[in-house]
Amino acid sequence: MGFNNLVVIPVKDNNPTRRTGWVTYALIAANVIIFLLTPATRTLTGTSLTALCHQQAFFDQWAAIPHELITNQQLPRVPTGVARGGGCLLGPPGFHKIPALSVLYAMFLHGGWLHLLGNMLFLWVFGNNVEDRFGHLKYLLFYLVAGYAAGYGYALANADSMVPLIGASGAIAGVLGAYLVLYPGARVWSLVPVLLFIPLRLPAWLVLGLWFVLQWVYASGIAVSGAGSVGYLAHVVGFVVGVLVALPVRWFRRPPARQTTYYGWR
Repeated sequence: MGFNNLVVIPVKDNNPTRRTGWVTYALIAANVIIFLLTPATRTLTGTSLTALCHQQAFFDQWAAIPHELITNQQLPRVPTGVARGGGCLLGPPGFHKIPALSVLYAMFLHGGWLHLLGNMLFLWVFGNNVEDRFGHLKYLLFYLVAGYAAGYGYALANADSMVPLIGASGAIAGVLGAYLVLYPGARVWSLVPVLLFIPLRLPAWLVLGLWFVLQWVYASGIAVSGAGSVGYLAHVVGFVVGVLVALPVRWFRRPPARQTTYYGWR
């Protein structure tokens, strides 16, 4: 899962916080550190079949596989990491996998630098404000719930798929949905691809609304994406969960005085 085919690229929001987003920063640091320790980093310097098979075996062991999530059983045959005959050799798994936990692990796995940096950019721009409103622990719980909902939501619609699902974008999509509800009028500096990238100060409802519409269009199959195997449906599910969780927070919890100018439509 990753943020691809973006209409605009958010860079910074004009939305001050009352407290430091320690959980957001810790999540970003964890994602970067884990990425550096995975085979995905090593395949950047070489695309040999052996390296690709090793990466595939790693993801099959740790990533979320829709068929495993639905059946709650690991696959009987998985990539062994050995290249043979122009492909990757399959064999019985030499590990015990708990499918439910693989959703958690998958939230911290990425397939490349572009995949990682795209996800972390969105989390950096929008995560601290949602954390500020929710509180540190509730925000962390919300992040994980959105990630799990995105993973299982995608699996329900793709029950026969054995393609590993990786990336933090399902959970981050939940953060975006919550941000849209809590701060629709906040201004976001974004790069708009018109010939070159033009920096514009746009309202959050426009930036995030366009992003969600694009994810829904690709998930529904109305348009064909050129971004490869991207779990657009997971983005849609995570975003909707974020909206639903944030609505009662907006309705029943008054915002801090410092931030009142950022909540309305303007």
